[in-house]
Amino acid sequence: MSIARHIGMSPQKVRLVVDLVRGKKAVDALTLLRFTPKAASEPVMKAIQSAVANATDRHALSPNDLVVKQIWVDGGPSRGWRRFGARGRFRPIERKSCHINVVVGEAAE
Repeated sequence: MSIARHIGMSPQKVRLVVDLVRGKKAVDALTLLRFTPKAASEPVMKAIQSAVANATDRHALSPNDLVVKQIWVDGGPSRGWRRFGARGRFRPIERKSCHINVVVGEAAE
């Protein structure tokens, strides 16, 4: 398992990329993310690489046998401030962040 915390992107944008790799083999998921033209593909790829490294180090599993069993995105803390808008009003600006959770395991055959 691996958790990437405080990623500076909206959870909605990261979930679009996460849905591409859910249930795939870890090696295939990393290859797919390498060629995905979304900014969120880099932190998702790092989280999967970390989960694969944890599984191979702690449980002596082969990276070729691993599957992305669960992957989900939770909302993180958001920073916000107000700035001037039209007609002298204030407009809120919110910078969102998210947490990426990855669980890899052996493929059930």
